[in-house]
Amino acid sequence: MFRRDTQFDFDRLYRSTAQALGAPSPEIVGFFNALTEGNLRVLDIGCGQGRDALFIARLGHSVVGVDIAPNGIKDLVAAGNHENLRVEGIVADILDFRPVGQFEVLLIDRTLHLLPAENRVAVLKRLIGHVVLQGWVIISDEPENMAAFKEVFDARDAPWSLHRETDGHLILRRDA
Repeated sequence: MFRRDTQFDFDRLYRSTAQALGAPSPEIVGFFNALTEGNLRVLDIGCGQGRDALFIARLGHSVVGVDIAPNGIKDLVAAGNHENLRVEGIVADILDFRPVGQFEVLLIDRTLHLLPAENRVAVLKRLIGHVVLQGWVIISDEPENMAAFKEVFDARDAPWSLHRETDGHLILRRDA
């Protein structure tokens, strides 16, 4: 989820605290509860212990969760196995991570702001290339970062439409 040289040690937090980041955010819950499509493949970047990934998998979707914190991924996978959910956990630094395949939903919940400013847009550009036509991107982040993220979608060859924008949240759909 973050570079090893950042100030906060999420892996230590996850090792000592179950469900350290609490429940899924209302924006993400609302989005997934409103979806009419089922059985989607979802990429959750910066998944931590799986607060979003587990909720999404419980709705019947397949989730690939990526985080740099091994304890977070361990908790995600253990919970997914315990509930027989379709959850895969990958320990990786998102600056180097290259997804395999395509996804119907890319979720980046409160993660990009943890990267150095010069890397945020590059990571986003790389990840959205793995979203299928008619697929979704959900970004929750610091409000001051949203303008730069929106520029990424405006500059893409494939058209994107803004489905919803609130303070600190973007939901976009890749048009056909």
